[in-house]
Amino acid sequence: MLQSLRPLLTRILNPLARNLNINPNIVTVISPFVAVLAAYGFAKHNLILGFIAILFSGFLDVVDGAVARYHNRASPFGAFLDSTMDRFADAIIYIGIIFGGYCDWFVGVLAIHSAITVSYVRARAESQGAECNIGIAERAVRMIILMVGAIIGYFAGNIYFTYIIYLLVVLSYFTVAQRIVYVWRQLK
Repeated sequence: MLQSLRPLLTRILNPLARNLNINPNIVTVISPFVAVLAAYGFAKHNLILGFIAILFSGFLDVVDGAVARYHNRASPFGAFLDSTMDRFADAIIYIGIIFGGYCDWFVGVLAIHSAITVSYVRARAESQGAECNIGIAERAVRMIILMVGAIIGYFAGNIYFTYIIYLLVVLSYFTVAQRIVYVWRQLK
């Protein structure tokens, strides 16, 4: 869904990547630690801290890839590590949301499950030779919705942030269904 923004992001990030001549895997490994800060913010009912930490974690998530591509350090292991750290970050953030009481524990577990399943379906499809970069709620979209929800919750009340969590569960499972149908059509 956000693939159309890739050329713009590349133009913005290339000057930064040029000046960050470090191992991109280091940047990748930092991201889940920033997600812990987001989880802590949500657990302590600090939606603004959660918002800022998710924003910074997302920034690191795009910077690691930009650095890898710019310095020709992209590798299969780097892609694997990035995907793995993203799953850790997703789960950690939702755990903080659950501890903060923004949703029932069952809904929180569904949020974690649905987020991980979206990525699993893509990985499994690609292992079968099917391209699978479609879906209404890929990770970047889910993180943007979560950040917008945190801001809305901060200004309008916590219940609106709770509604966003429910919405994310629905959108994530819908994305899983979209991807399953898409891959089924490709592999049929």
